[in-house]
Amino acid sequence: MCPQCKKALDECAAAEGKALIGAEEAEVTEAVNAEFGDMLSNILSDSIDPITVTRATPDTHIDVAGERYKLPTALRRYKEIDWSTMGAISRARLPLDEGKTRASLLHIGLNGSVPSHTHKGYELTLLLSGSFTDENGTYAPGDFIMLSGEDHHTPVSKDGCLCYTVSNAPLHFTSGVSKLLNTIGRVIY
Repeated sequence: MCPQCKKALDECAAAEGKALIGAEEAEVTEAVNAEFGDMLSNILSDSIDPITVTRATPDTHIDVAGERYKLPTALRRYKEIDWSTMGAISRARLPLDEGKTRASLLHIGLNGSVPSHTHKGYELTLLLSGSFTDENGTYAPGDFIMLSGEDHHTPVSKDGCLCYTVSNAPLHFTSGVSKLLNTIGRVIY
């Protein structure tokens, strides 16, 4: 950003530009190469401490269906949210101003499962804690799962899990009594 660096960058860019468009080959002098090398060395050897000061935030936990989970830093502001529960499944909707896209924290309790379903849109899931298994494998904390309308699965959690989910359409249940929920899918979505 300094004038000297800008001049060196402009000279290099002009030389490369001429070479790329098939014009006469521009001459990059040894002085320009040396100046650029010196500038790069200075940047790489800079030992100035960063101006930004970061502080560790205190751990934040949430309690869901008798289980306690530590929230990642990015979600700690949502420690006071309302949960709705149906059987072994608990969900807390997160505020997200993105049209039809919804974000939630989803908890599957001990030995719980989400009924067999597909998706009318996409669903992105980041497993925060615990584990679950579906037709595609077993997932552990940190796993990221992306599903679309072409995917069918039945998540089951032996020990319980907490997920961050983002979706743009309701689920479409494919078996048993849960299929009755499809008629009101938009409402519960």
